[in-house]
Amino acid sequence: MSYSLFNPLEVSLSQTEAIAPIGLRYLPEYVSTRLEDRLLDLIDAAPWLGDLKRRVQHYGYRYDYKSRRIDRSMYLGPLPHWCEYYAQKFAEEGVFRSPPDQVIINEYLPGQGIAPHIDCTPCFEDTIVSLSLGSACVMNFTNLADPTQHYNQLLERGSAVVLQHAARFEWQHGIKPLKSDPVNGQRLPRQRRVSLTFRKVKL
Repeated sequence: MSYSLFNPLEVSLSQTEAIAPIGLRYLPEYVSTRLEDRLLDLIDAAPWLGDLKRRVQHYGYRYDYKSRRIDRSMYLGPLPHWCEYYAQKFAEEGVFRSPPDQVIINEYLPGQGIAPHIDCTPCFEDTIVSLSLGSACVMNFTNLADPTQHYNQLLERGSAVVLQHAARFEWQHGIKPLKSDPVNGQRLPRQRRVSLTFRKVKL
């Protein structure tokens, strides 16, 4: 079953509850199916951490969820080559001013999500990029200044979403703990999804 995608910068009010946050960019088919499968193999060959309700991996720097901080003592070493490739690619494309040096990988099984949040502003610079592998889902945005304003972005497998400007600092983003998402009047079942979130650490 196919679902139509929309550019968040061109979406009409009839398609969503609010105009897309300024600084939100959606890049469909950023990772090919062949590369997606290879990335998932490489990720699953590495150890997963179980310190959250979902499994995670940290690269570059470990992020302390409890204290919400990062410092030099949390440095884990260079990014693995399969992360570094995309870090360099994002910088070459002008998404980041310089290559991101921290990646968190999250595994989401059907029914799992993440609470609405803004990525730690003292910890990370002004760009967040997340790649979606394995399954589609809907990411929900809420305007902090006006919580009645909501925006929903479908993240297809192999896509990238970029958060900058207001989308980075003024809107919370999260994923509801559902087993399927409402898309264009239908239910889109979730499968296993793995996200790679790229950030530049402030030190």
